[in-house]
Order: sequence, then C-alpha cells, then structure tokens
Amino acid sequence: MLVAMLALGLGACSKGRGEVHTFVEDPYPEKLSAWGLFQGSGWTLEPQAGVIPYSVNTPLFSDYAEKYRTIWVPPGQAAQYRDSDVFDFPVGTILSKTFMYPVDGRVPAAQGPGRTAGNADKRFRPVETRILVHAKQGWVSLPYVWNEEGTEATLEVVGSSRNVEVTHASGEKLFAHYMIPNVNQCQGCHERDKAMTPIGLQARHLNRGYPYDEGPENQLVKLTRVGYLKGAPAPTAAPRNAVWNEPTTGTLEERARAYLEANCAHCHDRRGPAASSGLYLAAQEKDPHTLGRCKAPVAAGRGAGKDLPFDIVPGKPERSILVYRMDSQDPGVMMPELGRSLIHREGVALLREWIQQLQGSCDDEPRTER
Repeated sequence: MLVAMLALGLGACSKGRGEVHTFVEDPYPEKLSAWGLFQGSGWTLEPQAGVIPYSVNTPLFSDYAEKYRTIWVPPGQAAQYRDSDVFDFPVGTILSKTFMYPVDGRVPAAQGPGRTAGNADKRFRPVETRILVHAKQGWVSLPYVWNEEGTEATLEVVGSSRNVEVTHASGEKLFAHYMIPNVNQCQGCHERDKAMTPIGLQARHLNRGYPYDEGPENQLVKLTRVGYLKGAPAPTAAPRNAVWNEPTTGTLEERARAYLEANCAHCHDRRGPAASSGLYLAAQEKDPHTLGRCKAPVAAGRGAGKDLPFDIVPGKPERSILVYRMDSQDPGVMMPELGRSLIHREGVALLREWIQQLQGSCDDEPRTER
C-alpha cells in the first residue's frame, strides 16, 4: 500500500518541493528512487524538500565507510521525545542511511559522525542505502544496493557483499569485504524486546549541531522546529554522548563508553540479542561489573582467547577479552560479529588507553606495577 504525500515547506527549506512516498506494507519498491527521498541525479544524494539530514555524536564503525543519514516524517505528525530511549515515531516515518567510500580511495584522517552535506561534489561512491520504514506491522529494514554507475539502487533482501579497497590515513592500503546484510541480519542488530527498532534516533546521539543549508543548528531544535519532534527539552537539559575521537567533548571514559555504546550496545543491552551475556554497554549502565570489569564471560568460546578470564581487566588491555575480540578479524572471535571485516585501529586504541588507566585489579589478575 502506497501513501504519497507532499513534503511541506519545512524549516525554511530553500529547495524546490518534491514528493516523498512512504510504503507501509508489502510489497516494497524494488528501486530506491521510488521512495522519492533524493532529487537530482543518482549519487548526489540531494535530499528532497522535507527530508532532513542528520548525524550522530559517535557512529558505528563500518569498515571506514562514510555515512549519510536522513529522516522524513509524514506531514502533520511528529515523534514523541524520550529522554533515554528511541523516539516514538509515527507510522510512515522513513529513515535512510547511505554507506559510501571515497572515489579516490583515501579514508579521512579522522572520521567523525558522518557525511553532513549529501554528495553533491561526488567525492564518495555510494555502495548501499538502508531504508528503515515504520510500517503498519512495525519497523521494516530494506537494503538497497547501488549500481556501478551510481544512478540507482536496487532492493536486495537476501544480502550480498562488495570488495572495497581503501587507503588508510597512514598510507596503507586496506581491503574490506563490505557486507550488505540480509533482512534477518538487520533485525539481529535492530532488535529490542524481539521487535525491530531504530538505534541512533535517541537524544544522546542526536544532541549536537548540524550544518544545515540555512545555517548551523542543534538537531533536536531543528527537528522540533520543523514539526518532526515534540516534547523535547532545551539541548542543555537533554543527554548528550561524547564524540569518541574529540577529546573536547568528554573525558577518556566518556568517549570510550560512547564508542562501546555505538559499536556494541545494539546487542549488549538488557533488551537486546545478547542480553543473556550479562555484558551491558548502553550509556545508562552504571554497574562496573555488568560493564565488563572483572566479569567472566558466560560463553565466549574461542572469543576468550587461550587464557583471558575477564571482559575487562583494569590496567591490562592485553588481558581483556573486550580488546582481544575487537582487535580480531577472525569470524569466530571478532566483535561486533556483523558489519565489519577490518579492525578499527583508532577505536581499539581508544579502548586500550581507557582500560590501561583504570584503577584496581581482579582477584586472580594482580595488577602489574607501573
């Protein structure tokens, strides 16, 4: 069933009006262009009027891919703000995230929250656009894969992969096996209480500025102003995650915790797929033990290495299962299990630095004097 709606001239938008189509039940369109989210030609990703770009404070690492995110809410409706959970969006809401790699192959020296200006300069080649639509039966994830010409993307529900060569900021060439998830794998990360849900659309992830065409503005303020969000407090009263690689945004611990939430808490949450592990890495967790400190794994198998007893050993990143698994490319060891084939060197370095300065020791892991 198709609901076609004109995107109303939102937020002093200077672009011409265009039509966005939301599909709230199967069959879903085979072509990305059918949604009407972008205007212009193919991979420029110029958002249609009413399609609002956004970014998050600390993103999930995806083999050094750049990401461009957008949101569209049906006219006359709005999401309900929640302080510590995903906002409650109305049926018909469309979220998109496009994964791209630089045309010249060079990864930026410091990857931030994601691409903030579409792709008008065509510096990036899109690989995949994931649509998350709030359908009648709940949220539905739809992966669209771009053709080589960058003119259109086609729905691939069974998943696939692409080999990508990128040049790291260090100058080293890296070869990524970029994975396009199937529908079941999408749900594996986006599941809460056995139901599909968005992840990044929470106050602590969105509470940041964004360089919109009409000028910079806090994203919570912007979404409220255009009518997409209701009930939000002033940004100073809302939670805000640190940016993992910007020391001015938080302490070392705050940045490490933000990184772990973005990369691990979609599973390691009390309501997530890895709830039985007892390792919970969401921002609201306060108990050092459930955060991994001196916590033995429930069932890590080869993921525990030869003799690593705890998820986190204070002062000893080399003895911590968490670092061991995030620093691995072995499919039977690595964490996260999906979404990467490369090691995020900069992210692992942050976690090592954080664990190294943690005080205390575990019972059978006497702390080495430093």
